[in-house]
Amino acid sequence: MEKLKSMIPGDLKRMISESTPENLTSTCSSLLDFFLSLPEFQSVVGELTDTELGLCRKSKESALDFKRKGNECFSKGDYVKAINFYSQALRYAPMDAEDMGKNLVAVLYVNRASSMHNAGLLEESLRDCDRGIAIMPSYVKAWFRRGKANALLKNYEGAICDFEVALHMESSTSGKGQIKEELEMILSYSNKPHGIDNPCGVPKWKEMGSSAEPSPAALLCVSTLSKGRGMTSVNDTPPGSLVHSEEPLAAIVNKSSRETHCHFCFIEVPTDVVYCPSCTIPVYCSELCQEQARGIFIRKKQGDSISWNLPVDLAKHVTDTISMGNIKSLLQDGNYEPFPEHKHECGGSPWPVVLPLDVVLAGRVLAKLIDKGRLSGKTCKPVQNLVLAHNYLQTPLKSKLEMHIYAVVLSCCLKHHYGSDYPFIGASVSQLVLLLAQIKVNSMAVVHMKSLDGYQGFKKSISHSHSQNAFTCSFEQIRVGQALYSTGSFFNHSCQPNVHSYFLSRRLYIRTTEYVHGGYPLEISYGPQVGEWDLHDRQKLLKEQYSFECRCTGCSQLNLSDLVLNAFKCVKANCSGAVTEKTCFDMLEDDTVQISNAYSSFNLSLPACQFETVHGQYTTEVASRLLKGSSAPRHINQGCCLSCGTVLDVKSSSTVSKSAMIEIQRLKECIDSDEDPRILISDSLKSLSILRSVRHQYSKTVAQAEDIIAEAFVQLGEFAPALQHCRASIEILEKLFRRNHIVLGNELIKLATIQISEGDHAAAQIVIKRIEEIFSLCYGSHLVNVCPHVIRLQEEVISLN
Repeated sequence: MEKLKSMIPGDLKRMISESTPENLTSTCSSLLDFFLSLPEFQSVVGELTDTELGLCRKSKESALDFKRKGNECFSKGDYVKAINFYSQALRYAPMDAEDMGKNLVAVLYVNRASSMHNAGLLEESLRDCDRGIAIMPSYVKAWFRRGKANALLKNYEGAICDFEVALHMESSTSGKGQIKEELEMILSYSNKPHGIDNPCGVPKWKEMGSSAEPSPAALLCVSTLSKGRGMTSVNDTPPGSLVHSEEPLAAIVNKSSRETHCHFCFIEVPTDVVYCPSCTIPVYCSELCQEQARGIFIRKKQGDSISWNLPVDLAKHVTDTISMGNIKSLLQDGNYEPFPEHKHECGGSPWPVVLPLDVVLAGRVLAKLIDKGRLSGKTCKPVQNLVLAHNYLQTPLKSKLEMHIYAVVLSCCLKHHYGSDYPFIGASVSQLVLLLAQIKVNSMAVVHMKSLDGYQGFKKSISHSHSQNAFTCSFEQIRVGQALYSTGSFFNHSCQPNVHSYFLSRRLYIRTTEYVHGGYPLEISYGPQVGEWDLHDRQKLLKEQYSFECRCTGCSQLNLSDLVLNAFKCVKANCSGAVTEKTCFDMLEDDTVQISNAYSSFNLSLPACQFETVHGQYTTEVASRLLKGSSAPRHINQGCCLSCGTVLDVKSSSTVSKSAMIEIQRLKECIDSDEDPRILISDSLKSLSILRSVRHQYSKTVAQAEDIIAEAFVQLGEFAPALQHCRASIEILEKLFRRNHIVLGNELIKLATIQISEGDHAAAQIVIKRIEEIFSLCYGSHLVNVCPHVIRLQEEVISLN
């Protein structure tokens, strides 16, 4: 793309830099005409839309090569590697390819099923058998393997039917003998038949959110001069209330999650991963997700015309099993929308992999609108159908130019699929430019929770007599995708939000975290929050990414977090004052506070005494001089204590702080690489002492250092010092965040798990109640779906008591 950018004439670049939403059609038409006459552009588009390049197309040769490697691993008993090779073979195998007279895909499913069976993955093995049978109902090996899996799952009735079907279909004497042996063994069992859960392999997300939940609160979209459109609640809304729920207009998995998460529902893929039948790009957790993303794929089954002369009950068993593999009935689900988002990308063209995520997401939005237009018989005018804000006028030249180029390229790719249904003209390109601008400021990062090993999971300690009883549990937030929500995009930002957003699968949920009066704005966080970032960094990100200066309560009122987050300690004995690195404060004669330089966005008129009421005693301790009013000095310079005015050599303190953190980060790297942290723990404790001597007692840097050292002691099995440092970290975070902030809940999970490992179950129960309070407020009835690790904590304490 850089080469194309460099070839654009200067006058056209200038025209694009000065473009507005009103004259976009003109600039896009000019760029389109220029590119269409350029051989280099035709070459780029040709490479992006060529299905024969091999990057994303099916390949029987590649599939057979992976199958051979899988067979070799299976013969050696390395079933994990065999599963991986068979999975890659399934990714590349064309649906109609044959291997020694059998459908290659069916053979691969059953081979993978055999490997998973030997690896103890019985339900996954059963699902693969169903898939093989759905493609090739007469495949005896699939029925035999299915029977063995059902037997081990204690579904004896199903196992007997599977073996009897295999016996009827098998033609060889030796084969019949083997099946009879298995059948006789199952018949000899006295166990009653037991069914198994989820035999069709319905993904877990289909079962989520089944708990009774009141209807979302009534919302109203209003417009204000300061923030434009935003959402408010019509009535008073208590904390923990669900106010909004919505499926995305379009969504796409992040590049970092392409191999680990389902490309439709975004949950982690199981071992029996499913691939697109027409290209090698996406991975899915089930056929349901595959067919919702791609559209129904009509499989060509081998042996459909063969009469097996089966008894009526066995014929029904075969029919039911084939239906399980095809899951057609599940597509009647009410949430299924008949506009598959991957179909226009499918076929082997590499552009969905090569182009940036937001560009591919724009293609999905547009494709859905085109398909809806086709259904209604109307001409598609995509952007006019999206009532979303954008910041095109504030977009810098470089970004405007890139939007224009990618809009032209994406238009070519869509034209390649839709033909005459997509008018390849300047007006269409200009609509795509605006759509890219809308996605930039309206799309959301889809975040899921992931349990971790070690201090962040369930790993045993390295040493200590109690290490066998070590129980630690935590998780991290993983950005798995990017999505655009039609109504969700109307919620404005606040650095101190009063609602919490989360996701089940790809569905957005928004829930209040405090009492909200009717008519008051409901505001989410676009990323930066008070306590996580200081004011300067929050303002910078929001300006760069969303083109606005935040005037929320967190940014327009003085708060403790912004004063101490990155502050240094005053050198004067017994002074709790903070020394900031970025800020200069001016005291005004009218008893108000004006903050300049990095904090220029503050425009406050609250009297100093009111700050003490709003922010409490801690703010007074760290910045008493700032809040004293007209009797105090009129100016506080950078590097001066906000409480007593003592000057600090900030540069020197910063150097000492960075040096100490480097040593502590070495300890973190040691932990992450599963090395014994014992050799570094002593030096890290000294570095922590040095860090505390220069950083303010409420500095987030100190909290992070305490957390790392707590993690090291957990790994060593020394839970008493781990508790001490974990508590020290949490005590700081409680000063930086609001009482029920989700960050505190995450940290308290660490504390509770260390207490359990230490054997202090009574203390752990108290902490777990506090965790439940925070997480129930944020997730309501979805707590068990979003945060199963909290349930694990509850169960662990109950079992120990």
